[in-house]
Amino acid sequence: MTRRRRLDPAIFHLPVDKMREGYYSDKYFVRSREILLRDRHRPRVTMQVFGKTHAYLGGVDEAIAILKLCADKWEELEVSALYDGDEVEPWETVMLIEGPYDAFAVLETLYLGVLARRTKVGTNTRRVVEAAKPKQVMFFPARHDHWLVQTGDGYAAHIAGAIGVSTDAQASWWGSEGVGTVPHALIAAYGGDTVLASRKFADLMPGGIRLITLVDFENDCVGTSLQVARALGERLWGVRIDTSETLVDKSIIAEMGSFKPTGVNPQLVRNVRQALDREGFRDVKIVVSGGFTVEKIRQFEEQGVPVDMYGVGSSLFQGRFDFTADVVRVDGKPRSKVGRAFRPNPRLERVD
Repeated sequence: MTRRRRLDPAIFHLPVDKMREGYYSDKYFVRSREILLRDRHRPRVTMQVFGKTHAYLGGVDEAIAILKLCADKWEELEVSALYDGDEVEPWETVMLIEGPYDAFAVLETLYLGVLARRTKVGTNTRRVVEAAKPKQVMFFPARHDHWLVQTGDGYAAHIAGAIGVSTDAQASWWGSEGVGTVPHALIAAYGGDTVLASRKFADLMPGGIRLITLVDFENDCVGTSLQVARALGERLWGVRIDTSETLVDKSIIAEMGSFKPTGVNPQLVRNVRQALDREGFRDVKIVVSGGFTVEKIRQFEEQGVPVDMYGVGSSLFQGRFDFTADVVRVDGKPRSKVGRAFRPNPRLERVD
């Protein structure tokens, strides 16, 4: 069987010296290493890493990079692991680390942290991708968290099936770049004129960039979509509906009464699709964003709402996907805390 490729550790730009000294590690791991070194006690341990929930793994290559670059001597360790994107069950072993404990004791906080973070993003992304199939999902949560998490989060989303990310940092680990629409701020900068802002985008950006225009600036998605489509013709790839959850779009007012009228709702999308189709703009795609979760996407798909692409943001950061590491063997003999016995996993592959 052909082994899958892992990311080069250099791509992560780790602060190796700080990590090695324990700057980012829980203090008890740092002090444990100090005790072992002062006592010249070097037990060879097997560390077993696992999660507690069903998930799609992320952060494995990053965790391996931490071990390769920050352990005292990588050649002293034997590491086996699953791959980014692998589906795992609760309590399934995702990584085994064997070697002198002092060589990697201070790294536990770090590799567990990246596994937890990237798995959360990857699992949440995979769930919305599966809910949206065969529609595509764009990864839009950069503004909802610290900028330092963007690179790894973007890669986790990419592995999980998102077709695009919003920043160049998020796309950097696989050599791509962010995608972007005509935003509300640019429309405001051109006096609130969505057509003018879209024309400027068409004139001044390369022709290969998909032109997707936000059409809710004036809370008239139908009217604005038609104006932009008439002005740009074939240059317009799609319109994006992002109506606030506190507003009722102009086209919905006369239809209120039997459904939730605020925000991006199924009837609003249908109104935009029908208006575009009536005027011959059947090739213009509809992208929706703003408050989309797995549940909301499922509802849209069950109702056959004519969406071509979903933009999903803050919901991709929800939930917890914690990982734990336990010593399960010491010098080849079983030695674990009660309830945490060694669980071998034939799916693990040795890391070179």
